[in-house]
Amino acid sequence: MYSEYIINIVMKKILLYGLLVSLMLVFNGYAFALCVNVPEANLRGGPGTRYEKRWLVFKYTALKKISKRKGWYKVRDVDGDLHWIYGKLVTSKIKCAVVKVDKANVRSGPGTRFKKSVMSPAIKYDSFKVIKTKGSWVKVVDEFGDKGWIHRKLLWIQ
Repeated sequence: MYSEYIINIVMKKILLYGLLVSLMLVFNGYAFALCVNVPEANLRGGPGTRYEKRWLVFKYTALKKISKRKGWYKVRDVDGDLHWIYGKLVTSKIKCAVVKVDKANVRSGPGTRFKKSVMSPAIKYDSFKVIKTKGSWVKVVDEFGDKGWIHRKLLWIQ
């Protein structure tokens, strides 16, 4: 009876620690995800407007936060390149995705049996807000409000 009590306590502690570690990993990853929340934004070579403009990105472009300096974020893009973006142009409150292949079919539902949507095909670097996932499919919306489903492996999601 005493050994069952000890085993029960140990099992509860293991479950609690496992849950805490899982939550830390989830929230830690989420803390690194940034999403452009303005119609257009410049990615720059350094933390300030005096640095060169390297890339023009659009609403819902997903970026991975690397560090922060004086209101600017150092970020990694879908290609793995490092840039800087002004902090007020991005948010961590929504999840975004970027097409990482040359072309991706956008479907009316979560599967290949669904017809292609008017958005199809999405091309490399097209960006979307993630609405939800169903299996290996991701429901997305673009900056104009058009919705569709794209297979997860075709997207870079942060």
